[in-house]
Amino acid sequence: MEEFPLCDWTMPSDRRHIHVLRPGLFTTIQDLGRHGFQRFGVSVSGAMDRWALRVGNRLLGNPDDAAGLEITIQGPELLFEQALTIAITGADLSPTCHGVMLPLWTVVTMPAGSRLQFGIRRQGVRAYLAVSGGLDGPMILGSRSTHVRSSVGSLGGRVLKKGDCLDVGAGSTASAQCAGRALPPSHRPHYSNSPTVRLIPGPHVHHFTDEALRVLIERPYRVTSEADRMGYRLRGAELRQRSSVDIVSYAVTFGALQIPPDGQPILLMADSQTTGGYATLATMIASDHSLAAQLCPGDSLSFALTSQEKASELFRSHHVELDRLLPPTPLRDFWPFPRSLSE
Repeated sequence: MEEFPLCDWTMPSDRRHIHVLRPGLFTTIQDLGRHGFQRFGVSVSGAMDRWALRVGNRLLGNPDDAAGLEITIQGPELLFEQALTIAITGADLSPTCHGVMLPLWTVVTMPAGSRLQFGIRRQGVRAYLAVSGGLDGPMILGSRSTHVRSSVGSLGGRVLKKGDCLDVGAGSTASAQCAGRALPPSHRPHYSNSPTVRLIPGPHVHHFTDEALRVLIERPYRVTSEADRMGYRLRGAELRQRSSVDIVSYAVTFGALQIPPDGQPILLMADSQTTGGYATLATMIASDHSLAAQLCPGDSLSFALTSQEKASELFRSHHVELDRLLPPTPLRDFWPFPRSLSE
């Protein structure tokens, strides 16, 4: 199987910037999340499609958790003050540079003074812009991720707005050698508006009738208009509990499938709260987060059951395969590292 060399990193002579000419519908700075603080009520946040952001960073030789842009449905218009090497992964939102279509899952160089624009949505919902060196900015609880509901993260915890100037971290003098590097087409995800995601039974499965899991996997559910980075309210067959007694507030996370009293599921996503009082019937496996992350209102979602052992095996094999294709960048090969050096 084809392997790709790592880029060599050195300290740049000056800073690099990206100017926001138009912000797009909902564009935020994200990395792989704010881990280790859920016990204090802090959401993990981070990219909805973490695999897509991770691939973009590896294509460029960045650390996996370098910050990039998460671009939702309608993309921004960006001006590159200096030449920058980038990779766009995730959804196909028709990216162009001065009218020329840019390839996805591929490293390209944006010349100084060039503009990146996005057009119609062809597949998926969320695209990711990774840049050589990652987006710079203050670290808040170990992450640059934006959590809009709590106003935490980069840019004061808000979405991009016109006139923003994005700082880019240390680049590579050999970044031109990365140009053209691509994830093989056979390994690129096919985002669907009606995917099937796999579940393992949740901690409160015994609170539900014997038919609940069968009903869940036999019929599709529609993503309603109440869908955002926190979670998706779904509409479909009712999932009945044995009693109407609420559970004691319980820890929840990305992928938990909660069932409120009306029997209509809520699939928690990247910005999910840390605890909840609705029973969790099942939990989506991590390997399928990307499929769910690329849905929007009106799309449908089907479920299939698997075991915890198979989910763990799939997760390991998924990452082993990625390591073979795009080896991660060791910390010693990247300077300055996007995270605080005091950590």
